Amino acid sequence: MKVLRIGVGALAVVLLTVGCAGERVQGKAEPMAETSTTEASPTATGTPSARAELGDAPSRSASPSVRPTSKPTAATPSPAAAKPAQETQAPPPPPKPGPTDCPPRHEGTPASRAQVKAALANAAAKTYWPTSAPDIRIPSALVKATAWQESGWQSTIVACDGGIGLMQVMPATADWMNQRFGQSYDVWDHRDNAYLGANYLAWLTKYIGDLYFDGDYRLDAALCSAELNSCLLNAVIASYNYGHAAVASEGSPITIPNPRYVGNVRALMTECVCLGY
Repeated sequence: MKVLRIGVGALAVVLLTVGCAGERVQGKAEPMAETSTTEASPTATGTPSARAELGDAPSRSASPSVRPTSKPTAATPSPAAAKPAQETQAPPPPPKPGPTDCPPRHEGTPASRAQVKAALANAAAKTYWPTSAPDIRIPSALVKATAWQESGWQSTIVACDGGIGLMQVMPATADWMNQRFGQSYDVWDHRDNAYLGANYLAWLTKYIGDLYFDGDYRLDAALCSAELNSCLLNAVIASYNYGHAAVASEGSPITIPNPRYVGNVRALMTECVCLGY
């Protein structure tokens, strides 16, 4: 997830460009950090009982009394649903592009393909906004494709601009995410690295979903038209690589500054060899 950066994985894997999870996330801390919890089913609300007006008492005349009838009451419109609270805290700024002739390096013991697959699947299955946006789901194909684009599923790779591991998370972004969500993920651990990357995708989903899509958090390719800025999925992918500020800002339309990156990840979501691992 990095900014203007042709990725690390390009040296070892076709179609790979290392990005950096170092830019994104901006958010207002909610009263309590979001942590994974069991969802509570919404409770049904009762319908107010109808109120009948009784009319005047019957007269004492010989004519039959008129039976009082109920007067219909005007329906009270239900209040509009409250708009989701918009995140307002800003994440660390994205790193400047590193030198183009700088090769990536490796640190630590690499995780096996099976370990990487399990880590990414677990990260995709987690609920990152259990309180304020429990409907947010990060598709497994998106997590796997992003990791392949960023690192080629290489857990030990370190880019010149500082991106680390599977999801190429920047250390400053990892620190911010841990503080924002009350976690203690270790960016050097391949399992935690996967959680950090998926958590950042979830943060972007909520931020952009609230700003442009009225809280509709579906990351569904079927909602995308030929226009790149038409759907939440494309905006989230672009932001992971380029930073949310370059893609989404209040009062302006969505901008996709990195169409090639978005196209690569979208293609990998259905065609990546990694999906068969």
